[in-house]
Amino acid sequence: MNDYILYSLITFILSILFSMGGAGAGVALIPILNFLGLDFTLAKAIGLFAGASTTITSSIMNIKRKVIEYHFVLPIASMMMIFAPIGAYSSKFIDEEIVKFIFMLMLFYSASMMMFGKKKALFHTDEKLVLFLVGIVVGFIAGLLGVGGGNILIPLLVLLGFEAKKVAITVSFVVPFSALGSFFTYASYIKLDWTLLGMIALSAIVGGYIGNYLMHFKLEQKHIKKLMAIILYILAFKLLYHFTTHLV
Repeated sequence: MNDYILYSLITFILSILFSMGGAGAGVALIPILNFLGLDFTLAKAIGLFAGASTTITSSIMNIKRKVIEYHFVLPIASMMMIFAPIGAYSSKFIDEEIVKFIFMLMLFYSASMMMFGKKKALFHTDEKLVLFLVGIVVGFIAGLLGVGGGNILIPLLVLLGFEAKKVAITVSFVVPFSALGSFFTYASYIKLDWTLLGMIALSAIVGGYIGNYLMHFKLEQKHIKKLMAIILYILAFKLLYHFTTHLV
């Protein structure tokens, strides 16, 4: 039970911080839970469940507010909802160390985008085929790594020239469903601790609510994102140390 309380407290703190920065905490929660002794695949399932719990409310609110541009969202959403579970199931057959290595690269990528990334497009495109391809690639990687995919999707869509506000709404709509699809896929072949899941989901929801509330105060979001980036860099370098020591 002490472990449950510790995991819930970590989830609560991360959810506050990452919600203030407009991101999901799963990308940080998964490696931390794994470092604390949880099986990596179980940590991914827990991270997905926590992420879906905190973001599904914003998705429903955006539907009610009628701010979703379905012609833009649906190509990405449909492909992510199909390919995220495929990615999650594929991780069953891929060596865990390889998945961890890819996860480490994703941490470096996410941290660098938060720390140094500029919201400047490399080129502009409105091709529906591009949106379908983005959904396929991001969905598969997100499912494989056990993340919602928002941290990969946001900078990618911005680089492709899409408006930042449209991207944020799209991600808030897509991520809960792709995360739940991946979660249920993991749940089909690993043993879950539903008590732990419930405690962590509650911590994520409360922490996310507090983080969203604090966002409305005059806090420098760029400073929050730099702090988030530092946390992700620490986790990435911890994984890098793991790989270098195992290679020696």
